[in-house]
Amino acid sequence: MRILEKAPAKINLSLDVLHKRQDGYHEVKMVMTTIDLADRIELKLLDEDRITIVSHNRFVPDDHRNLAYKAALLLKKRFGIKQGVAITISKSIPVAAGLAGGSSDAAATLRGLNKLWNLGLTLDELAVLGAEIGSDVSFCVYGGTAIATGRGEKIEHIEAPPHCWVVLAKPEIGVSTADVYQNLKIDQIKHPDVEGMVQAIKSQDYGSICHKLGNVLESVTMKMHPEVAMIKEQMQKFGADAVLMSGSGPTVYGLVQYESRLHRVYNGLRGFCDQVYAVRMLGERNSLD
Repeated sequence: MRILEKAPAKINLSLDVLHKRQDGYHEVKMVMTTIDLADRIELKLLDEDRITIVSHNRFVPDDHRNLAYKAALLLKKRFGIKQGVAITISKSIPVAAGLAGGSSDAAATLRGLNKLWNLGLTLDELAVLGAEIGSDVSFCVYGGTAIATGRGEKIEHIEAPPHCWVVLAKPEIGVSTADVYQNLKIDQIKHPDVEGMVQAIKSQDYGSICHKLGNVLESVTMKMHPEVAMIKEQMQKFGADAVLMSGSGPTVYGLVQYESRLHRVYNGLRGFCDQVYAVRMLGERNSLD
């Protein structure tokens, strides 16, 4: 028996950091939504009681460091599962890109193993388990569009933004999220209007969504990696309606409402960056069907 699950990437429409918590994490308030750039997860039962990870991407670990492995191990321990599983990860989402690729793989593994092992868990129960694996996993269990608070694990669903195109460009660098947060000066933050973004989405006001985009980590990453700023500048120059870095970076995305402009932005960026994608915004929640 095998189960196939789609693991979509996310982008941050708004990302604010409120303060550093006593547990060492930062208190955040974010608006996230899923996009139609996705990894594919295949889960197959094994005769032996073990977890294997198969990926043809050399940047994806095939051991306990992999978040999908951690998801499978968590379910096995929590529910006393004695069956093994082979997890094949077909990557389309760039690795270490600020797009929650690893978190989405873990979330898809939770959803898929819930079916494969007949656990009968709800999405809410899977999201609680996901919070034990990583901050973005809870959101990725649900997908869709949501306000995320706490360290990112407290999820409040909102409606999907109006449909538009998303052009993403990832420079050939890796960014350490820990390093970005370490260089963040909380007392110097210019906070984005997260509530304004939420209202813009509720009103389906595309222009206001573009105006309210904001990410407090963007300036930190740009200072550490000037190529991120260069890509943002080029994306604006080629005509994207609004441009922002996702997560801790280094991926920069642009929103484009009309397909006629999409090709200009996409083709222009191909001259500056190898990893460029043009996808639609998804924004709709996952289901267990």
